Amino acid sequence: MHSFNAHTVLVVAALLFVLGLTGVLTRKNIIFMLISVEVMLNAAGLAFVAAGAQWHQPDGQVMFLFILAMAAAEISVGLALVLQIYHQHKTMDVEDLEELRDRPNEN
Repeated sequence: MHSFNAHTVLVVAALLFVLGLTGVLTRKNIIFMLISVEVMLNAAGLAFVAAGAQWHQPDGQVMFLFILAMAAAEISVGLALVLQIYHQHKTMDVEDLEELRDRPNEN
């Protein structure tokens, strides 16, 4: 039987989270940004499962189910917004969406 090393799993979860955060901060395509958010949510779920396994409690798996439900809701709303933005602006590049930026009042 293999021994469980929570430290290694948490390091992998942290690396996945940093990878997802880097994707959100550097990508300009909305689809890639949503995928990066999903990677971050999965990294958080992995950390919960590792913590639950370390203490022999099912709490981590229950939290991961909540994270999966939240991710499903987030991706459905996110994709609906992306489709609507693409339909109106014909682009998915965040920097090309000038109308969505905050501008000072021109009064």
